[in-house]
Amino acid sequence: MTELEAEGNDTEAAELKARLSQWSRPYWKPETLDEDGPLTASKFSGRPWLSPDEVWPICPNCEQPLQLFVQLNTQDLPSELQNNFGTGLIQLFYCTNTESSCEDDCDAYFPFSESVLARRVEPHADSVGDGVVPSVPDQHFPPKRITGWEQAGTDLPASDELRPLLKAAGLKLSEREDELLWEVTDSAAGDKIGGWPMWVQGVEYPECPDCGKTMQMVMQIDSEDHLPYMFGDVGCGHLTQCPTHKDQLAFGWACG
Repeated sequence: MTELEAEGNDTEAAELKARLSQWSRPYWKPETLDEDGPLTASKFSGRPWLSPDEVWPICPNCEQPLQLFVQLNTQDLPSELQNNFGTGLIQLFYCTNTESSCEDDCDAYFPFSESVLARRVEPHADSVGDGVVPSVPDQHFPPKRITGWEQAGTDLPASDELRPLLKAAGLKLSEREDELLWEVTDSAAGDKIGGWPMWVQGVEYPECPDCGKTMQMVMQIDSEDHLPYMFGDVGCGHLTQCPTHKDQLAFGWACG
């Protein structure tokens, strides 16, 4: 390809991206410090907020403590997302016990696995002291407190997810635009909130067990970004929530 042809492709891609801008969404990357922070802080790993009568969540398959992957305080989220996910804390616990292979035994890559706990909780003012939560179980990941969210760019949905949206909107692409679609619709990898999911094996939103609605992404959790954990062969996971039933959350992942 000549330099002139490359410039032409870039121009066409930019024009197509502008035409698709109505489906563009901003996304934010977490800013972190290597510390735990308060029980109600947004964090990767560390000590979560638990209710006064609650013990550390246990995997029902191996009966070992679940690893806290992430806790999100909804008050700490970017203002654009403040009303999206309800109030309180969103928590994701995951069994990383390799001795019993809970990941495979419980199909943890599928939403609603019994070795995964995804939930929303409302902290009580009288139960956020240090004495409420037991010590972090041995061999858990080092904590990273989320101190803020940096708007890192904008996403367009993956081409498989975008095509039905184009059809619903009555927007037809030319043959050339269709060829360029994959170049402009790659969503960002890595840990993020907002934006569009980076799908590894096609669009895989779960459905809410209460109402059947398509669940929406709360957070993308990628392999070995802020957590020292790999999903299969460099897979990518997504924490999702029903837009109506805010207590219905799920987590699933896929790899190539």
